[in-house]
This record gives sequence, C-alpha cells and structure tokens, in this order.
Amino acid sequence: MYAMIEIILPEIIHFLEFIGIVIILIGATQAFLFYLGSFFKKEGERNIKLMLGSSLELGLEYKMGAEILKTVLIRDMNEIWILGSIIVLRALLSFLIHYEMKHQTVVHTGPGE
Repeated sequence: MYAMIEIILPEIIHFLEFIGIVIILIGATQAFLFYLGSFFKKEGERNIKLMLGSSLELGLEYKMGAEILKTVLIRDMNEIWILGSIIVLRALLSFLIHYEMKHQTVVHTGPGE
C-alpha cells in the first residue's frame, strides 16, 4: 500500500503545483491585460490589484496543499525542517496578500460601504 502511495502521490503533488502555477500565470496575465487596457483607453478604473491578489492567493493555496501532501513522503528530520519552513513562508505570503487585498478593498470602496 505504501509503495503505491509513493508512486501516485508525487504525481498528485506535481499536478497541484502545476494548477497553482497556472492560476498565478492566468491571473497575472489577465491583470496585465486589464492594466494595458486601462492605461491606453483611460477607461473606468478596475481594481487590478485585487484581481492579481486573488489569483496569487488562490495559486499559493494550491501550492501549499501540495506541500502538505509532501509531508507523507518525508524520510528524515532535515526534510521536515525544510518543508516546515516552506509551509510557513507560503502561509505568511498568503496572509500578507489577504491583508493587502482587504486593505485595498476598504480603500477602494471606502469604510462603511
């Protein structure tokens, strides 16, 4: 059973990381295209920071899920420290992005709206 997990789990982990990368890439491209459109057309402002931030946050969540699954494959204490550090850094990034998005939403819509 464990041998089957060692074969299948790395593929699942790579798939989740790939999904996270694709989400971040699509979100960044979409935000850049909206930025170019608003820069040249001087249209009404769309909140590009929120768009980019939400895709970064979702992409990081997928990548953090992959890191959590990696804990099943850990063999020694060094790998635990490295993986723990990665998870803490990604969680911190996710928290900071969420905080910035919340702050941007309050600035964009105004307090109490």
